[in-house]
Amino acid sequence: MFEQYPKQRPPLPPAYRELYEHYYLLNRKGNSKATSLASRMEAWMHHRIAHDMQSTKPDVSTLEIGAGTLNQLAYVTFDQAYDIVEPFTALYKDSEYLPRIRNIYDGIDQIPAGQHYNNIISIAVLEHLEDMPAQVAMAALHLCPGGHFLAAIPNEGTVLWWLGWNLSTGLEFRLRYNLSYRTLMKHEHVNTAKEIDDALHYFFGTVNCHVFGLLKQLALYRYYHCSNPDNGKCHDYLDSLS
Repeated sequence: MFEQYPKQRPPLPPAYRELYEHYYLLNRKGNSKATSLASRMEAWMHHRIAHDMQSTKPDVSTLEIGAGTLNQLAYVTFDQAYDIVEPFTALYKDSEYLPRIRNIYDGIDQIPAGQHYNNIISIAVLEHLEDMPAQVAMAALHLCPGGHFLAAIPNEGTVLWWLGWNLSTGLEFRLRYNLSYRTLMKHEHVNTAKEIDDALHYFFGTVNCHVFGLLKQLALYRYYHCSNPDNGKCHDYLDSLS
């Protein structure tokens, strides 16, 4: 299983590389009409994650994988130890939420083996990871007993998701830069929703999926609430990569 991993991200042509960081920040901060609309729709993912995060214990802790601009903290109204994995420092360096962060890691492999979390969350991240199954397995091993892995993703690989970005950010990107947004999406989204679904079901004993839409194939976003990781499978898979 997972023979296609790690994947190879398609390189960006020079015209895309020149504007990549500027547009990435514009997209993440919702600073255009289309990206602002996308951000409002993505709020469904943030609300679902915040609603299911454990927050009642005095020593509860959370790790966010791919924290970006730290915008999830706008939805987390309770205080708790909050660590992040985010290698792109330009996204969060000016964030008003930075004082709430306890530890910052460039990669999940930097987290000490004995560090465990009640919540490990990711929002619109798993579709980007070239070594997605390994990242999920490592995350599962950092959960406390009874902890939860909460992941929200775009419904990549389905017709409705394709239509959604084509008629919003894709159209705006074409008008702004006279370039195809499809090239950027192929570079960014290396995993489909189905591939992510398969990995979560493989490494976790309990997986519940909710959709922003009608069903898995007719939705814009999916939200997964996972628990009861199979640590044996996690260790075996990671050992197979060494």
